[in-house]
Amino acid sequence: METKGKVLIGMSGGVDSSVSAALLVEQGYEVIGAFMKNWSGSVCGPRKTDEETVGDAFEECGWKEERRDAARVAAKLGIPFVTFDFEEDYRRDVVEYLFRESEAGRTPNPDIMCNKYIKFDRFVREADRLKCDFVATGHYARVEDGQLYTGLDDNKDQSYFLWAMPPEVLPRVLFPIGEMKKPDVRSKATELGLDVANKKDSTGICFVGEVDMRKFLQERLPKTPGSIVTVEGEVIGEHEGLAFYTIGQRHGLAVGGGPPRYIVEKRLETNELVVASNHHPALFNDRLTARQLNWFSEPTAPHTCEARIRYRQKSQTCTIESIENGVVSVAFKEPQRAITPGQSIVFYDEDHVLGGGIID
Repeated sequence: METKGKVLIGMSGGVDSSVSAALLVEQGYEVIGAFMKNWSGSVCGPRKTDEETVGDAFEECGWKEERRDAARVAAKLGIPFVTFDFEEDYRRDVVEYLFRESEAGRTPNPDIMCNKYIKFDRFVREADRLKCDFVATGHYARVEDGQLYTGLDDNKDQSYFLWAMPPEVLPRVLFPIGEMKKPDVRSKATELGLDVANKKDSTGICFVGEVDMRKFLQERLPKTPGSIVTVEGEVIGEHEGLAFYTIGQRHGLAVGGGPPRYIVEKRLETNELVVASNHHPALFNDRLTARQLNWFSEPTAPHTCEARIRYRQKSQTCTIESIENGVVSVAFKEPQRAITPGQSIVFYDEDHVLGGGIID
């Protein structure tokens, strides 16, 4: 029987990628399951914080268990299963990026870089080596005619994390669950008798797991204490280092009583963390610029569309005023809370993802 093509699918051991693999088999593709080992524990480096295990490898991700679950699903589906060790690439392109950007006072999104450099670059090269026509993952997104679209499940749509993937790869990408809702994915897994049907969704840093970001960063970055000041200039506390905080953050600030305070600015030149009340104008802005742009469908400025400046944010109406010398200038219809340098802005025409960039 002739197949629809050969597919290399990333299998993480979770329900989404497992059902994606099963759907591809049902649809008549020749499927190879692949587990990506990207993180096994130390960056020089993060360790368990439990006093009894200090010095042990930091294994929040539990990659061996995840690989075992993925292998079991592949065996049940009757497909070949391979393991790729991308740890060196992941450390260089994702983890080092996280530390470098944080140290510079920005707030990076490592999941976006993981998609850009690992899942849709390094993984694609392995697909080429195995002579695969397509690559697939368990993302909630869709590809049509070489363009990226949102997943149909509004609660799970992951298109925000995919804006930086190479446009030339898109025609070869399959997102089998992109038109499904999460409950239906779990139902399909149950129907197929997959052990991962009720497995909890992974959270935290892609491939690293759920970690305390401040503690994670402090394993590598030195504490550089400085003043916490109000927008009026009053010193009200001390921070541990600008790298460990983000715009809009409230929790974890060592300030006394009074109303809740939120970070509105990080002053690198004076090592000051500036805070204000939740509704202070300093926390809002209706304009931004972004660079490191990646377009699937570059608009002609001025162009009115929608954008998100964080995951799960409701789409916001904006106008792309200009795109010049690799910088996009954006004006929002409504002021946006906590626009954060280092985070991503992603542009949409309804459900069509135009592209995105890194906020200045």
